[in-house]
Amino acid sequence: MPVVRPSRRLRPAAAPTAATAPSATPARLAPVEPLTDDWDALAARVRDCTLCGLHALRTQTVFGVGDRQAKLLVVGEAPGADEDARGEPFVGRAGQLLNAMLRAMGSPRERVFIANVLKCRPPGNRDPEPGEVACCLPYLHRQVALLQPRLMLAVGRIAAQNLLATDTPIGQLRGKLHHFGPQGIPLVVTYHPAYLLRSPGEKRKAWADLSYARRELRRATEG
Repeated sequence: MPVVRPSRRLRPAAAPTAATAPSATPARLAPVEPLTDDWDALAARVRDCTLCGLHALRTQTVFGVGDRQAKLLVVGEAPGADEDARGEPFVGRAGQLLNAMLRAMGSPRERVFIANVLKCRPPGNRDPEPGEVACCLPYLHRQVALLQPRLMLAVGRIAAQNLLATDTPIGQLRGKLHHFGPQGIPLVVTYHPAYLLRSPGEKRKAWADLSYARRELRRATEG
């Protein structure tokens, strides 16, 4: 008969950290069928989402904010620490600069809708993993379908590359009109405000992007 040895007393499990968090690989596949939720149901679905491991570290999800009848949709990469704490995209220094950029192009924050590719903050603000993007993109697609914007503005390399399913450098994506999703929503690419804070010399290029976006938005709304 096997000998049963007394077990050692186990310590309580430590809370997840950036180093010990579950893998962000999807626990199950993102919805195959397009989502049909209305705004409130979609917000609730995002709030309760556990499709990938990022849910273990978040303070709260960041669904998006703004005018739900806006003609311009601004899409960033993912929430940062400030956004995770407040549940709202672009609220730190980068958010202040984004607000100034939007005012300069004649579309102040209160008249646009702002969202991210990811609804949860990646640990250490690392780049989103493919599995995380696969889980979250259906939510963004449904936001686009509900909003029906005339133009999308992708801010930053990560947002642009994930929205356009490309690894083309952002410098080659700027200055061109792209299209997103089955609706073919026109999309313009510019630099992320956080990058502009680190590289103020690039603000002139960003202003050229915003001027281009303003022209395309005017064309889309007046055409």
